[in-house]
Amino acid sequence: MEGKPGSGKTTLAMQFLLEGTRRGERVLYVAMSESRREVELVAKRHGWSLAGIEIFELVPDEALLDTERELTVLHPAEIDLGETTRAIFAKVAEVGAKRVVIDSLSELRLLAQDPLRYRRQVLALKQHFAQRSCTVLLLDDLTAKSGDLQLHSMVHGVILLEQLSIDYGAQRRRLSIPKMRGIDFKGGFHDLTIVKGGVEVYPRLIAAEHHSAFAADPTPSGNADLDRLLGGGLERGTNALLMGAAGVGKSSVALTFAVAAARRGENAIYFAFDEGRGTLETRARTIGLDVEPHIASDVLELRQVDPAELSPGEFASLVRTSVETHGTRVVVIDSLNGYLNAMPDGRFLLLQMHELLSYLNQRGVLSILVLSQHGLMGPVDAPVDISYLSDAVIMLRYFEHGGTMRRAMSVVKKRSGDHEHAIREFKLTPNGIALGPSLTDFTGIFSGAPRYTGDSGSLLQAARRE
Repeated sequence: MEGKPGSGKTTLAMQFLLEGTRRGERVLYVAMSESRREVELVAKRHGWSLAGIEIFELVPDEALLDTERELTVLHPAEIDLGETTRAIFAKVAEVGAKRVVIDSLSELRLLAQDPLRYRRQVLALKQHFAQRSCTVLLLDDLTAKSGDLQLHSMVHGVILLEQLSIDYGAQRRRLSIPKMRGIDFKGGFHDLTIVKGGVEVYPRLIAAEHHSAFAADPTPSGNADLDRLLGGGLERGTNALLMGAAGVGKSSVALTFAVAAARRGENAIYFAFDEGRGTLETRARTIGLDVEPHIASDVLELRQVDPAELSPGEFASLVRTSVETHGTRVVVIDSLNGYLNAMPDGRFLLLQMHELLSYLNQRGVLSILVLSQHGLMGPVDAPVDISYLSDAVIMLRYFEHGGTMRRAMSVVKKRSGDHEHAIREFKLTPNGIALGPSLTDFTGIFSGAPRYTGDSGSLLQAARRE
């Protein structure tokens, strides 16, 4: 297991040993670069008990002056590599260890002073432990000038830990497995975090592994006019994209579907990247949606997400936990702009989102994505084109008439069934979303240059009916 200092090698190695003690196995930690005190400090910060873990310390410290100390301590700088190796073998035999961590190989490399001698000693370690049916983690902090590919060829598996620094936000860590002989493993990079209690790994999501049978029933919004515009609602196992300028009503439409699911007794989760939970609750009240009872009954969850502190793998894990553990049937991501900010490298946003949407579709979950376009009036632009991944695209736009700002909605695309092709005006009212008649007397609403061709009296009359 290799990685630069701070990538999480020691923490993950300690978890490996703690799992061994939980299973009743004898375990050994060979500390060649960290003292017992440092190892105990790591355990204390994670709330671990080292009971059952034998620590064999091979680094000198000021405690060597204490002749009463009941601890075997050797001096790597004063003995050769062969003696160090024999001391490790003797300790393993004494303990009867089935799991061993050697931290780290850098010390052995320095003692060897010769690549050939170093290789021979590592081979000796490998053969000795294989005969004892002992699983060993060799930690390497990559202090060598170049990658130690010879070591890769000798060991049965290689686990690489990386720590990435992005321009803003917390550091990101990830894990990959270049080699694991005789074992089918999941390739690629997997995000991980170090929290109190150890390392949490978020395996890369592969949608094809999570298919389940479901009925593609419609999921109505609870608003008769909106459902009529959508041809009866949005079907399960599909995803819908709400596109529009800031403040046009995308989040309100998404909240309408989430609350409607909660009213049916279905679990729904709303991931808010751009707004706080209090803002969402206030927004819901302004359009007549009472979310507090549903939140109190754990049917609806409003989860605020900080994109600067969250990796894409961790977010995908949150979604999976909600779907597989809590049985969530409706997932709202508001917005994709915030999700894009969570990516250290935006080139892979579409690939990650495609895998997440495919997973949700195969689990029979309705997913609603919110995407804010740049600009308010006139021509607008989206920061990323994800419409081709969406099963339904609902466009919301501002337009003005007679000195009044108005809103228009239309279903641009729906793969799963028929829908209205009309552009309809809508309003956000205290009783919910109110849709007006088709704007047949307007042209150019979605192009950003609306032109009214009808009779002004009929338009005002239509407005009064709303």
